[in-house]
Amino acid sequence: MAQRLNADVGYRQTGILYTASSAGEMASHQEWLNSVADASLDSRLVTAREIVDISPGCTVDWAGGIYTASDGRAEPTLASSAIARAAIAKGVIIVENCAVRTLSMSAGRVSGVVTERGEVRCDNVILSGGMWSRRFLATCGVPLLTLPVVASVLRTAPLTIEGMTEVAVGTPDISFRKHQDGGYIITNRGAFMVPIVPDSLLIGHHYFSTLRSQWKNMNLSLGRDFMTELALSRRNSDQGTSAFEQRRTIDPKVNHGLNRAALRNLTEAWPAFKKATIELEWAGMIDVTPDGLPVISPVDKIPGLTLASGFSGHGFGTSPAAGQLVADLVTGDTPIVNPAPYHLKRQHS
Repeated sequence: MAQRLNADVGYRQTGILYTASSAGEMASHQEWLNSVADASLDSRLVTAREIVDISPGCTVDWAGGIYTASDGRAEPTLASSAIARAAIAKGVIIVENCAVRTLSMSAGRVSGVVTERGEVRCDNVILSGGMWSRRFLATCGVPLLTLPVVASVLRTAPLTIEGMTEVAVGTPDISFRKHQDGGYIITNRGAFMVPIVPDSLLIGHHYFSTLRSQWKNMNLSLGRDFMTELALSRRNSDQGTSAFEQRRTIDPKVNHGLNRAALRNLTEAWPAFKKATIELEWAGMIDVTPDGLPVISPVDKIPGLTLASGFSGHGFGTSPAAGQLVADLVTGDTPIVNPAPYHLKRQHS
């Protein structure tokens, strides 16, 4: 990607390690390895002793883990800006602070979009609106199953830990990786705030299996989000103010408790992090599908509309391949991967 953009995206091939605390988790790792046996990956199961060699300083006696030496990390702020600049250099026009209100239709297919600044004519539209996608599609009579969760993240001040490798690590309750400035990005892995919104009552039953398996990591909350969502317009027109203008950005509050728990769990497993101090905290709203897979698919009911949403927290890592798949679907080229598992119709089969 750095070569393609001729820009630094912060990518470093550091390897990624996921630890396991039980034989059951190791069995899950083995099952995943079996499922990708034909992909020529260098992922392998590792022992507790190997984990100490891969990520020195760990004091937990893990059941083992799975390690991919060829994997790595990148910096979202660098990558997203570099991609935008490269797109502009290719002639792409990026318009900020301008909401799309509705689609224009002619002869039964998309012929453009109506924005708050006027109509833009086109033959194909890609809807990749994150949490907004479900609301936008609903006004077109197309159901999309996504609900919001809020993830909180912290970054430490630059930290020198003697002997600590560059490997990114995920344990059952934390994830951490080194930041380009020498600090560390840390999150409470799998622990989310789950705001109850009107859509929770409408489609929440599709998530029952996820709730049962992840209940201990879910922090349900009924608060301002419910009333805020309820007050937003449910109808889009080319004239009236849309919900996307009423609430232009979604900026959820940080859960400081989850962040401090993550740092505490990290220092218990890697005591060298006891001297870490929090420099920055933030939170983000994630659109989650019932099966955790994104929807990357043409919208059959609306010819000319292609959907790319529901990435369930994996949007940045998968974005280069996901973007290529979207482009293939729009242009009619041979898809980079089989698109069937990501089709919208799976949610309603």
